[in-house]
Amino acid sequence: MTLFGGYHFVSTTLSLALQFLIGRKGNSWRAVKIERYGYSSAGIMTAKSPSESVGAFLRGKETESAKAKSTMGFLHLPGWFQRVFAIAGLTWKAAFRYRLFIVIAVLLLAAVVGLPILIKDDGTARGFTQILLTYTLTVITALLGISTLWLSCGTLARDIEECQMQMVVVKPIARWQIWLGKWLGLMSLNAALLAISGGSVYALLQWRATKLPAEEQRILRNEIFVARGSAREATFEKEIEQATDERLKEVLAKGQIGPEEIKLVRQQIKEQFKAGAQVVPPGAIRPWQINLGLAKNYLHGQPLYLRVKFNAAEKSPSGTFYALWQAGSPGKTKNYWQTPEPMSLAPDTFHEFEIPPDLFDESGVLTILFRNVNGTTLLFPLDEGMEVLYRESGFGLNFARGLGIIFCWMAVLAALGLAAASFLSFPVASFASLAVLLMAFSTGTMSSAVEAGTIMGHDSEAGTSGHSVVDVVVIPFFKVMLKLINFAKDFSPIDSLSTGRSITWNALGAAVGQIVVVLGGIFALFGIWRFNRRELATAQGNQ
Repeated sequence: MTLFGGYHFVSTTLSLALQFLIGRKGNSWRAVKIERYGYSSAGIMTAKSPSESVGAFLRGKETESAKAKSTMGFLHLPGWFQRVFAIAGLTWKAAFRYRLFIVIAVLLLAAVVGLPILIKDDGTARGFTQILLTYTLTVITALLGISTLWLSCGTLARDIEECQMQMVVVKPIARWQIWLGKWLGLMSLNAALLAISGGSVYALLQWRATKLPAEEQRILRNEIFVARGSAREATFEKEIEQATDERLKEVLAKGQIGPEEIKLVRQQIKEQFKAGAQVVPPGAIRPWQINLGLAKNYLHGQPLYLRVKFNAAEKSPSGTFYALWQAGSPGKTKNYWQTPEPMSLAPDTFHEFEIPPDLFDESGVLTILFRNVNGTTLLFPLDEGMEVLYRESGFGLNFARGLGIIFCWMAVLAALGLAAASFLSFPVASFASLAVLLMAFSTGTMSSAVEAGTIMGHDSEAGTSGHSVVDVVVIPFFKVMLKLINFAKDFSPIDSLSTGRSITWNALGAAVGQIVVVLGGIFALFGIWRFNRRELATAQGNQ
């Protein structure tokens, strides 16, 4: 049994890192040991053997500078790296000197403990998750985001306004090293705060889970305190687009529509084909063929979960509809399952239920059938109508990866605040940064404006939109902002954790690449460029 429970990549990486460290510092450690016996370092002598080096030294050959004091440490860093970490250390000292770290830590812990006390759950696993996981992580993310922007703007802008930065830049340190040191200091502060608050949430979850009824604890372990992968049916988008183009050609050949109506007619044709793939008339059967991929290799003997959602063409007196389900293929799969009696399910909401293991065939394809025994047509959306969930790993590691994505969000916010403070005063930089953060929460409004092509609104009765000269500038700006914001908002660890979804290492790596490297890198390059060009010797009132 390995130390890391089968995580061979981790153990191999640590082994290589240890070997590199010993190879890098072995001679220095040996020199320290020899000095304990009364020897002293005279310098470095280049020779083919120890005896030849001693002979050359006795003959009076000059030695090279050994830099003994700087190389005897446990980990020797390049000079610029040490300067960056020195600035990061000053950021920590300032945070403790002004009690900022303690105040933010207390606020975060108060949010973690206070929310479950103020807002009681309903005793179910879902209500428990909504209060203790969704709300607490959302509040922690909001508090950390606002404090990160405020600290990043203040730590650089105030140093400039109070003429402390002028004392630093005259020293042998580049301005990009100052900027990077500030960012690393903020990120280390965020890491400590996120570890404290995240660890508190995890401990509170585990403790409060024991207070739930036994059945709700079982649901919690199987559906939420787990990292589950998902599989869906192959998309029909390509087939629908091809069928839409063929039908549109037939309509155009008849010459019944004008050029200005082509776009609208094409959309109507596409919706008709999509409806044909989604609707299930009364008495009809809707099949799904879902390929589990490589997951089939470790899912034998493991139960699966179906997550379904449908819409109804008409309302029923009871508000629910009956559903008959089958899974597996007789003769092709080890097991075969069907509902002993119809399920009563409500429309327009997600339903999740367990099915027995080993219902997929040798190629990993799971066949699911739904029979509509109602008197009205039901519609299963192509994007969220049917999904198969299966266990991938435990909750603890999944929770840590979720915190890692939140940490990536803090990284880009720190870069944003520092970039604003690189050329603006503290109040203006804070206002601008918070305005960008507010826009990140208003993507729905911006998307509607971009879709309508104007910010003046849409008249649904007249079917027209108002336009103004401002749209020429605002709409392209909204398009750019949406692309940048969606770069970070594509990752939603809170939603994944609250539904027991797996946050894979690939997702975490993609978050680091997209959010930190690309988006944060854009802010960093701009901020460093502006900070390098900023004149610090002028009177602050004239900037």
